[in-house]
Amino acid sequence: MTRTTTRDMTQGAIWKQILLFSLPLMLGNIFQMLYNTVDSIVVGNYVGKEALAAVGSTTMVVNMLVFFFNGFSVGAGVLIARHFGARDMEKLHQAIETTMATTFAFCALFTALGIASVRPMLRLMATPDDVFEDAVTYLTIYFMGISGLLIYNMGSGILRAVGDTRRPLMFLALTSVMNIVLDLLFVVSFHAGIAGAAYATILSQFVSAILTLALLSRTQDVYRLSWRDLKIDFRVLGQIFAVALPAGIQSVITALSNTFVQSYINFFGSSCMAGWSCYNKLDQFIMLPMQSMAMAATTFVSQNIGAGRAGRAHKGTLTAIGMSLAVTLVVAVGLYLFAEPAIGLFTADTSVIEFGTLFMHANTLFLLFNCVNHVLAGALRGRGDAQGPMVVMLACFVGIRQIYLFLVTRLVANTPFLVGFGYPVGWVTCFIAEVTYYLLRQRAWKKQAAA
Repeated sequence: MTRTTTRDMTQGAIWKQILLFSLPLMLGNIFQMLYNTVDSIVVGNYVGKEALAAVGSTTMVVNMLVFFFNGFSVGAGVLIARHFGARDMEKLHQAIETTMATTFAFCALFTALGIASVRPMLRLMATPDDVFEDAVTYLTIYFMGISGLLIYNMGSGILRAVGDTRRPLMFLALTSVMNIVLDLLFVVSFHAGIAGAAYATILSQFVSAILTLALLSRTQDVYRLSWRDLKIDFRVLGQIFAVALPAGIQSVITALSNTFVQSYINFFGSSCMAGWSCYNKLDQFIMLPMQSMAMAATTFVSQNIGAGRAGRAHKGTLTAIGMSLAVTLVVAVGLYLFAEPAIGLFTADTSVIEFGTLFMHANTLFLLFNCVNHVLAGALRGRGDAQGPMVVMLACFVGIRQIYLFLVTRLVANTPFLVGFGYPVGWVTCFIAEVTYYLLRQRAWKKQAAA
């Protein structure tokens, strides 16, 4: 059996396995985030703050569909990693073929659903008139090409499940550079405005999808995609959805909740919207270490549970939390100290920079609590427990956050600072609840193992 590109995480030093897995993943996530970040930088500097606000206001709508699909990717990855850890190659292939067949079906569904939802969702967020049509244009084009993003994400998810994070990184590096070139070509040279930025993004995403499918089809490794066997095995699909549905539902509802947060921000006008957009782009970069470590924890735990090594799975979870906190602290402090010049990358508008800096200073350091939230959720999903993280995160990221926003804007004051602070409120309460839940589950697992 050839294993030239896979990574067996059931053996070797835990910190080293997690580090070698997560570093390419983190770099890959940076390149993936560069897609929309570059759109924002180019549009903000060459089109105007209204167009910048439009790109920012579309993020939550895109996330609702993409996050649901990412939940499916997590479920598939858990199953594939577990079969890989158990060395069950027949079930591994059944999971891969079912995963990709279902992905192609989702591509058609999400394209149609996304395009149809553009105007209703923008109205739901109370998008201002001076931003509305630009946002419609950007989102419509984006959803026309969303298949490229979905196929790449699932293909790279399969590769991550068997420990290969290097080649997805290579594909993203290539297509991110392509996106930058096309952004400058379409927006600056061809004066295509916000539509040009959208076309640059989807063309680049299609290239990454094609490269990933070519790799999966041509590899001689254990995860090769067999087009002849491509079909949906509903028994396998049920196992995937046991993890995927809770993760996907949690992500979608959280994203939907964030559209209501966006509506609170929209109340303050396009300058505040653009500042919030800039903050969110930078906030995503601070989130990268924890998201990468959460994915590493999911794969690490899944492979080790498949191999019957529960103690090693727990140690890997704690190691991933520590590493995530260390890296996030460095990034968060850096962006906190240099918030104003960082926001200034997107625009020269002083009012936009002022709002963006306000949000950075209010929220950034609280993301350390979110490190623990994400890694523990990833580890629990790796154990096959997706319901617990779903309930905890929905209660805090949606319930607590929306209650806070409703009460503070009516009983205290309706200010951009207090509205933006709704995010830390959700992160801190989730930290308390999720640590408690994980400790209780860990105690239950030990009792089961001793019985």
